[in-house]
Amino acid sequence: MKNLVNYALAYQAKGLSVLPIAGKHPLIKFADRDPLTADEIKAIWQKHPFAQIALRTDKFFVVDIDRNHEDNVDGFDSIKQLPADYFPGTLAQETKHGGQQLFFLKRDDMRVNQLIGYLPGVDIKAHPNNYVVVAPSTGYRWLTQHAIVTAPKSLIVHINQMRASNRRSSPDDLVIKPRGRNATTDLLETIANGLGDKGLRNKTLAGMIGALLFRGVDPKAAYQLAMMCNENTPAPLPEEEVNRTFQSMLKRDMRNGGDLGDG
Repeated sequence: MKNLVNYALAYQAKGLSVLPIAGKHPLIKFADRDPLTADEIKAIWQKHPFAQIALRTDKFFVVDIDRNHEDNVDGFDSIKQLPADYFPGTLAQETKHGGQQLFFLKRDDMRVNQLIGYLPGVDIKAHPNNYVVVAPSTGYRWLTQHAIVTAPKSLIVHINQMRASNRRSSPDDLVIKPRGRNATTDLLETIANGLGDKGLRNKTLAGMIGALLFRGVDPKAAYQLAMMCNENTPAPLPEEEVNRTFQSMLKRDMRNGGDLGDG
């Protein structure tokens, strides 16, 4: 196993957010932090000389095509059912178990959300705090020399349509004997289903955050749940607006006797 520090530095120089990993597990805490600098990368690889490389999906997203031999699901068959112009030539790699990943730059004019189960055998990995292992990490190799291209609008529209469709579905195998509803039921369903109609998103978000803090949820966890809820919204609020609402509700909770816990 060779030292991949120079590859990590090359990715960093291209403006990508590098993560050192062992297997598929990050060796550092990375959520919501700035990308590693060149000096930080050198120091980490000096401590972990055989670390592999992952990249955070903050500036780009990945169409992750897999073959599941146990379930007889082939993501390549799913991709073939879509128009070819959804997938223009772009950077692509072969993954460890014979799958492929197509890399696309995120658009400035359209939001793309993460969608596990986009198609049978195909996932969309797009959350800023998600990541993908990249070549030349063990088992991965680049298949093309293309630069990463910006995702076509048609692909983003289809991903968002599939996401909305998946959210509305209620598989029979997930239905259990109903029990009495309460305020916590509504709270959890809001987090799972998103903020609803555009005219009510801010009000719903504020109420959800307030309900979490009232129940003693740690502010850091409450913030992550608020971001998750916004991500689950078909037309999510800008991150800055979520942050403002969260800070406002946190200050209100503090005035009403809440505390920040252990930080």
